[in-house]
Amino acid sequence: MDSLIKDRYDLIVVGAGPAGTTAALAAARAGLHCVFFERAEEPGRKNMFGGVLHYSPALNELIPDFWTQAPVERFITKYQTTLLSSDSSLSITFQDKRFGKEPYNGFTLLRSRFDRWYAEKAREAGALLVPETTVEDLIRQDDQVIGVRTGRSDGALYADAVIVADGANSLLAEKAGHRKELSPAQISVAAKEVLALPRETINHLFELKEREGLAHLFLGECTRGVEGGGFLYTNQDSLSIGVVAKLKALQKQKMSIADLLEHFKALPPVADKIKNASLREYSGHLIPEGGFKALPKLFGNGLLFAGDAAGFINSTGLTLEGMNFAIASGLAAAQTVIRAREKGDFSERQLADYQALLENDFVLKDLKTFRRVPGFLSNPRLFQLYPDLACEIASRIYRVNGQPRKNFRSVVREVAKGKVGRSQMIKDVIQGVRALIWT
Repeated sequence: MDSLIKDRYDLIVVGAGPAGTTAALAAARAGLHCVFFERAEEPGRKNMFGGVLHYSPALNELIPDFWTQAPVERFITKYQTTLLSSDSSLSITFQDKRFGKEPYNGFTLLRSRFDRWYAEKAREAGALLVPETTVEDLIRQDDQVIGVRTGRSDGALYADAVIVADGANSLLAEKAGHRKELSPAQISVAAKEVLALPRETINHLFELKEREGLAHLFLGECTRGVEGGGFLYTNQDSLSIGVVAKLKALQKQKMSIADLLEHFKALPPVADKIKNASLREYSGHLIPEGGFKALPKLFGNGLLFAGDAAGFINSTGLTLEGMNFAIASGLAAAQTVIRAREKGDFSERQLADYQALLENDFVLKDLKTFRRVPGFLSNPRLFQLYPDLACEIASRIYRVNGQPRKNFRSVVREVAKGKVGRSQMIKDVIQGVRALIWT
């Protein structure tokens, strides 16, 4: 491999995840000499995400009808949200058969398979993939980024521009001065297992047909009141199951993400579904959840940031999007470099086109729309108190014990008494409305 590496390129991409591979693919197709680095033995080996790729116009632009080629697992037609207490649960299910028709609304997939396939598309277009390589720093001349320094024997490589897509814990973003070290309050930790189950069993357990898929989110007892939640996604012959929790809250409660995952798996609504499953793989991941207000500066002289390295994660409480944001930002970054090359100008002023492209796309629009959500989701009452109250209210509504029934308003007052005041509940509702409805 060393003999194939030159010391000069049009573009260097750091990272072979969805953002980096998209940038490399788009740049190579435009005729740029491009190299992209992966720290693992192969793309996808160290990459983890929950398991859902929402429909991506950018990916479809690069690979029309990508779902006919990509190793996607299932097409999501059912979304379910469950509130958990220690001994009960309350679920809301939405199902739309239209989501099971082209171009599909979302897909479950496994990164170990998808990332390898996607990186091969970039290689076929002419981009050079260099695995097992860590990019340790950026090389500058005056205030211009002109290359990177790797841990390989050949050391330094040079290019007109560098796109950094090295993940949530981007050391290059910190070294470049574009982002401060993320605080525990801005980071969530995820732990995930892939559990093998026969396809027929999955379809029976979750009432699915053929390649229909389920995206199921949990809130409440799954994280023992810690800010976060649980998830379960159906693959063809496996389940992706895991928990996400705020790092700061874990540290405060002296809990480990691994222990939370075991606790989640033991809860009846989950345990009943996975009792005959066998462990296929385990992984962990950091998730930047600062939202729009925590975004770093996205560009500089000869430098662009994409994907998780740019903080492009959008959580609304009911959905968590990241991979489609990564792909869209990777394409926008590549398009920016292509335009800069045509003008022979890789200055910060020229690369500001990147910001404009993202503002005209869903990436920055969605993050701005839901900019108040991170603050709303920092409310600890959302993760234990309110799920417990909702489950107890439902229990009393459905309970038949020979006693006169009370109306709904009386039940709510009785259940909430001594736990949360009316004024506090109203404030929490208003905060939620402002975060999710008002922009």
